[in-house]
Amino acid sequence: MTKIWSIPGGIHPEENKSQSLQLPLGEISLPDELIFPLSQHIGAPAKPVVAVGDRVLGGQKIAEAKGMISAPVHASTSGTVTAIEDRTLPHPSGLSGPCIVIAADGKDEFADFETCEDYLSLDRDTLVQKIRNAGITGMGGAGFPTAVKLSPRANQPIDTLILNGTECEPYITADDILMQTRPEDIIRGTQLLAHLLGNPERVVIGIEDNKPKAIAAVTQAAQGTNIEVVSFPTKYPSGGEKQLIQILTGKEVPSGGLPSDIGIVLQNVGTAVAAYEAVRFGKPLIERITTVVGQALETQRNILVRLGTPIHHVLAEHGFVEKKAMRLIVGGPMMGYALEQDDVPVVKTTNCILAPTKKELPPPPPAQACIRCGMCAEACPASLLPQQMYWYAAAEEYDRLEAQNIKDCIECGACSFVCPSNIPLVQYYRAAKGTMRQMAIDKEKSDRSRKRFEFRQERIAKAEAEKEAKRLARKKAAELAKQKQEAEKAAGVKPASHADKVDIVATAMASAKAKQATPEEQKSKLQRAVTSAEGRLEKLQQRHAEAEGDMKDRLAAQIKQAELKLQETQNKLADFKPVPTEIVAEATDRAPAATDPNDPVAAAIARAQAKMTMAPDEKLKANIESLNGRLAKAEEKLATAQAENSDKVEALQTGVDKLKEKIATAEKELAELAPSAPAAPAPEEQDAAAAAIERAKAKAAQQASMSPEDKLRDQLNSMAGRLEKAQAKLEKAKADNADTVDALQLGLDKMLSKRDKLRDELRAINPKAPELDDQPTASSKAEETPEQPDAATAAIEKAKAKAEALANMSPEDKLRDQIASLETRLEKARQRLAKAEAEDDPNLDAFKTGVEKTEAKLEQAKQELSNA
Repeated sequence: MTKIWSIPGGIHPEENKSQSLQLPLGEISLPDELIFPLSQHIGAPAKPVVAVGDRVLGGQKIAEAKGMISAPVHASTSGTVTAIEDRTLPHPSGLSGPCIVIAADGKDEFADFETCEDYLSLDRDTLVQKIRNAGITGMGGAGFPTAVKLSPRANQPIDTLILNGTECEPYITADDILMQTRPEDIIRGTQLLAHLLGNPERVVIGIEDNKPKAIAAVTQAAQGTNIEVVSFPTKYPSGGEKQLIQILTGKEVPSGGLPSDIGIVLQNVGTAVAAYEAVRFGKPLIERITTVVGQALETQRNILVRLGTPIHHVLAEHGFVEKKAMRLIVGGPMMGYALEQDDVPVVKTTNCILAPTKKELPPPPPAQACIRCGMCAEACPASLLPQQMYWYAAAEEYDRLEAQNIKDCIECGACSFVCPSNIPLVQYYRAAKGTMRQMAIDKEKSDRSRKRFEFRQERIAKAEAEKEAKRLARKKAAELAKQKQEAEKAAGVKPASHADKVDIVATAMASAKAKQATPEEQKSKLQRAVTSAEGRLEKLQQRHAEAEGDMKDRLAAQIKQAELKLQETQNKLADFKPVPTEIVAEATDRAPAATDPNDPVAAAIARAQAKMTMAPDEKLKANIESLNGRLAKAEEKLATAQAENSDKVEALQTGVDKLKEKIATAEKELAELAPSAPAAPAPEEQDAAAAAIERAKAKAAQQASMSPEDKLRDQLNSMAGRLEKAQAKLEKAKADNADTVDALQLGLDKMLSKRDKLRDELRAINPKAPELDDQPTASSKAEETPEQPDAATAAIEKAKAKAEALANMSPEDKLRDQIASLETRLEKARQRLAKAEAEDDPNLDAFKTGVEKTEAKLEQAKQELSNA
């Protein structure tokens, strides 16, 4: 005889199982409408694969699994999808969730199922995939996907398979009637599960001794197999996963662990039958046995009901008298939950619908203060301390709750059942565990955000360090070059002549030739561009599907741009024709028109050569042609906006007018240049490098004939103009509070120091030189008091005046002033955005972001003003 172990705690509530076993297993009519929640299981909700208006058949998949721990959903009859929307879920929270609604057509037509007689000859992965595709989940508990349970880790060998036929909850007899009517299918399902788990050493079906007919039927069906059928004394909650394992094996599942950690897998008898039907007949999980019981019903029995059937339809089929019902409960009276409304559907885990009268299941009396009797600890089957957990849950001390192993609580309700103070202990634990789960999710999100921020800071610091290192390297190189020049000058080394200097354009062309990409590299670059464009388009489409309101419209526009970009890159790739490197090199040396358009390097060199050799009138013509192209695009956008009566018409019109003004100005310059422009300017006359060299040579020749005093005076006069420009830039930067103030001040100080050095040299030659009287030294200039305030001082005074004015304002006036300022800024930002759109500015996204941020600030300020 098989040894039975005892479990701690437990209670013996009134069973009330005979009411639903008086009649045989029945069926009910199909409803007019069926509702299929996308989350009928533990894990990620399923993803719809049908659309509104689609006609579906019974057994057809209407939502696919999304992730590893998920399960698909199938239609339970034929009909038309009328909605995919949020409906009230059969859940203790009473919240809504996404559901697929099907209007039944009454034909009850089914899709073709793939049958398989010799299913045990299939490989394990194929069988597990069939069970996954059929949407099989646990039918006796929380609905854990069965395919996941049947795929333990490689380091977790399974030596025991347990089938749970306990059904210890009062009132529920769904598994009891299943074992009485289909014991052979239970045995076949058990053998299938054992086969998938590698035929464990022990396979056992556990049944409480209050089900004699079920025990006899299953025992007879198991004869000739290696399956044990074990009955044990009735005690609630012996049907709990960990409790049944302890009763049948004497082993305890570790805290926070799974049965597979100790080599055990446990499944419900209903799950075994559903898995067998999936692999043998190809039948998905579209119906289940549910107990319909309670004295508020004229008929109490077990029924085979289609999933998605509204509970009010089930109640109507059993003569529900609403006036007599105290409440509606899904599940049993111990672990079930009350329904606020009866329009929720039957799902994969709905094993009982209980409609008791007030006399049958009276409402609980008011809770009183805890008297510390300790009865809850004696009844707890998990050996926890319910009293302590109650105190910590009420005080929201979640750290202490975790230390009390609240996660091991199975919410069986035994503690609440025996509590003399009528405290709803389980409700406290459920609420606390829900809060702790949300806190864990929030912490995970926070940790991810923190890591991203730290990585960004590290990246910025690294970039700054690299930038600083490059700056120091350039500074050192400049100092070395200066020292070398001074050493050569002291040694009397003659500087290099113009003929010895390298032609800049020739050097650039040679460098470009050296870096010329091969045809394979050019094609690979185009392929990467296509892949990148496809990835961006896919991300935008995903964000568009999840977005709402104005954001959805903005994303639609971005999707259109991404599609055009993708099409452009695909066309470039399709039209790509590789050109041998030697031909490209030859084309680079020739005129720009001979450049291969697919070669970006050669094209760039050709454009640079063409621009350098282009006459002034040709440059103006090219500019006018470019402006005309931009004007055509702007006028097209303006026409579209006028047709749609958009609020951007005025801004787009401004952009068009400005482009026309630019074209008119360019045409006027071309007309003025035409008479005097040379017919065929020589390329060398347009060579910027040659012109600069000639100017430098002319200036050097001029200075060669000057005396030392004239040279110093000429340098001081040149320095005066540079100092004036540097001072103006510095004052503007200070007024704008720019980041470049320190750099500009440093440059100005160096120029002042250099000027003072030149003045000292001039003073040594001619103390009475007029340049010495007109220009003060750096120190004296610093001591001077300007008669007029500079731009920075004016900006400071303006800011002080505004601060004083704000200090005298009421909070409401401050908000109104802020709103007026934001409205002005928003109007300017919108004008800049419209201009950027009209001119097809590459920084369009940045302008859009600026407008959105200003709109958000303005909306927030208006909200604060309305609240004030």
